[in-house]
Order: sequence, then structure tokens, then C-alpha cells
Amino acid sequence: MEEYLPILLYVLVGFAAQMIDGALGMAYGVSSNTFLLSLGLPPAAASASVHMAEVVTTGVSGFSHWRLGNVDWGLVKRLVVPGAIAGGIAAYLLTSIDGNMIKPYISAYLLIMGIVILYKAFNLTQRKPTGIHTARVSALAVVGGFFDAIGGGGWGPIVTTTLVARGKDPRLTIGSVNFSEFFITLTESLVFIFTLSFGEYWQIILGLLIGGAIAAPLAARMTKKLPVKALMIMVGSIIIVLSIRTILMAVF
Repeated sequence: MEEYLPILLYVLVGFAAQMIDGALGMAYGVSSNTFLLSLGLPPAAASASVHMAEVVTTGVSGFSHWRLGNVDWGLVKRLVVPGAIAGGIAAYLLTSIDGNMIKPYISAYLLIMGIVILYKAFNLTQRKPTGIHTARVSALAVVGGFFDAIGGGGWGPIVTTTLVARGKDPRLTIGSVNFSEFFITLTESLVFIFTLSFGEYWQIILGLLIGGAIAAPLAARMTKKLPVKALMIMVGSIIIVLSIRTILMAVF
């Protein structure tokens, strides 16, 4: 039984992270990567494991949102190509950097993401939704894709929160960002596949994948029902605490 405990733990992590991601349109990668870094994994290995699992979970989540009518195709077109290109470049850069050297900086980035989520939780004022998608959306996708690969997550916290703050419809934004994330994650994963060895990380990838795939269709249906503010406060707080712990362990 003991040999199955690690993979069961990663299944639970993947399930919880995908429920959060599907409901908020963010934080699967940030939550999972924060946890993996706190266990001592190198940044490249942690990010690669999360994104390998996300290929399936984002695919299931994106399909679920499409079936439920939560996808704005005009928004998707603005997000996919620039986000995938930036994510692929960042993934390659990450594999070329010493993991121990960069870990405190990645954790600092995740700490900032936790603070951003907390800030958004207390500033959920809505603007009038707009369906106009300008070049600024593509620029946002570049930023989101780059930091998503570097930090093992961040596509949702950066892209979803910014678009909603700019007045995009929350339901369509969450669905479109989740749908687009599949292509960004696939690109990043292909880069990791050609540059890293995954033999020792199969339990992490499989556990995250199973848990996330189970949760994805449930999360898509619960987008309108979960207490968003309370959930964002909880997620942001956990990310902040784990990131601070990882930073302190790396420094001292």
C-alpha cells in the first residue's frame, strides 16, 4: 500500500488544483507547481510535470467549456498563437538554467501570483462586459504564456484576471482561457519532452493527470456555483505560505 501513497497524493493535488482552475479560470499550474517546489523538485522538472499532466486536463476542461457554450472564438484566436509561441520559448529557456539558482526567483514569482489572487478576491467589481478583442489581448497572451512556462503556472492568474478586470464577460473569459490553455500547454510540453528526461517523474505526472481529468468536467459545471471570493482567498493564502516556505528553504 505504501508504494501507492505518493501517486494518491498527487491525484488529490491534481483534483483540487483542477477544481480551482475550472471554477476560477486559473491556478492549476500555480497551485501544483508551488506544491512540487515545496517538496524540493527542480523548477524545470516541476514545470514540466505540471504541463505534461495539463495537456490532458486542459483538453478535458476546454472541451467541457466548449460543450457548455463558454467559449468566445474571437478571444481564443487572440490568445492561442502568441501564447503558445511565448510559452515554447520560455520552456526552452527554463531547461537551460540551473534549477537551484532559479528556484527562489520562481517561488518569488509564485508568491506574487498568490498576492494577485488575494487582491482580485477583494476587488471583484465588474465592468460592463465587452466582446471587442484588440491587439492588447495578444500582448497579454505573450506575457501569460512566457510566465506560465517559467513559473509552472500563471496563464490563468495573468490572463483571466486581467481580461475580467478590463470588462470581459467572466463566464466566456474563463471558458475561452481554459480552452486556449490546452494549446499553450501542449506547446510547452513538447519542448520539455525534447529537452528533459521524465523517467523519475512518472508518478507525479500520472497522479496530477488522473486527479485533474476527474475534476475537469465537474469544475466546468460548477463555474457559476462556487463561492468565488472565499475560494480565491483560500487559494491565494496557500500559494503565499508555500512560496515563502520554499524561498526560506532555498536561502537558508
